[in-house]
Amino acid sequence: MARLTRTRINNRDYMSFPFSIGDQGSTISSRNQHVREQIEQILFTSPAERWYRPEFGIGAMSMVFEPNHTGLWELVKKRLLATLADALKGEVLAESLSVEVDGENEKIKILISYQMAALQHSEKLEFILNGDE
Repeated sequence: MARLTRTRINNRDYMSFPFSIGDQGSTISSRNQHVREQIEQILFTSPAERWYRPEFGIGAMSMVFEPNHTGLWELVKKRLLATLADALKGEVLAESLSVEVDGENEKIKILISYQMAALQHSEKLEFILNGDE
């Protein structure tokens, strides 16, 4: 993974998620970590769970009980692309955002790739969902 040098563009601290309190107060995240945390929130928040943002989230944990086939993968991909594009507007280059979803047996594998908007920094995140977690 590339090392990131803090500049004025990326020298911004964000409250980490999930929220926790350390010795110096609220724990903080870097800009890159903040984007990763937002993606996790989108994955694991169920639609209509947030009062003022009912369209936020895809409810990935409830999908582990659905039949694991291409129909589910396409649904997850469409929901994720729409929600990520909206939630990460300004943070991530929209044209660099890609989502791949597939599965095997009881597992759903989600691969999310993106490039930070103000930085020349790309990331790939992989999530594997199954009924065990």
